[in-house]
Amino acid sequence: MRQLGGSIPVEHIRRLKLEANQRLLGDTIAISDADWQGPSLLPGWTRAHVATHIARNADLLIRFTTAILHGEPEPHNDPVDDFRALEAGADRTGVDLQIDLDSTAGGLASLWDTVTDWHRPVHVDGRIQPLAVLPLARLHEVCLHHLDLDCGLGVDQVDPETASWLLAWAHAHVSEQGRSVQLESDSGQTGTIGAGLATVTVRGTDARLWAWLAGRGGPETVEGAQGIRFPLLS
Repeated sequence: MRQLGGSIPVEHIRRLKLEANQRLLGDTIAISDADWQGPSLLPGWTRAHVATHIARNADLLIRFTTAILHGEPEPHNDPVDDFRALEAGADRTGVDLQIDLDSTAGGLASLWDTVTDWHRPVHVDGRIQPLAVLPLARLHEVCLHHLDLDCGLGVDQVDPETASWLLAWAHAHVSEQGRSVQLESDSGQTGTIGAGLATVTVRGTDARLWAWLAGRGGPETVEGAQGIRFPLLS
């Protein structure tokens, strides 16, 4: 499985992220106001909720990166404030949502242009990791929620190089399921989740394994999952 340490090729990941974001904006521009208020693939969320979440994630990464660059404490979100921002943001027109997606992504890209040391330590998901993981986290966020929007991107349409890195990200962030799961992708990537005695081997494309690990694909979308479902990654 690809490594998520200091060896992450940041500029390459940023290029993949830019391409993914452009594809997202190309699809969302065609969503009508009525369809924005329609259901997404995330239970209880409209497409407008998903778009607002993507934009607020960019804001969070801007605050996070700014704090790291200035030697300040890493910011922490208040769940209540997050919920209020999500609900308020979801009650907007398609034009406003599109502008929000575009402007926040642009602001994040501009800030990351100023970073000269991607090895700075940060806390991500309770672990100390290099700042270089943030562009990969954003790539995952954009691609994952593009799927959730159900507006043009399917799992099998994810760029193979992007899918390879997304699988590595999901592999590093999913929770154990009480048994050992051996992953074998068509591209040759392998990895293990858990340390249980009962081992199953699950095979599929990088994209399908990523979607399955992220809770966006059922066990029937890969080979050998035997009813194993993973919770939704955000």
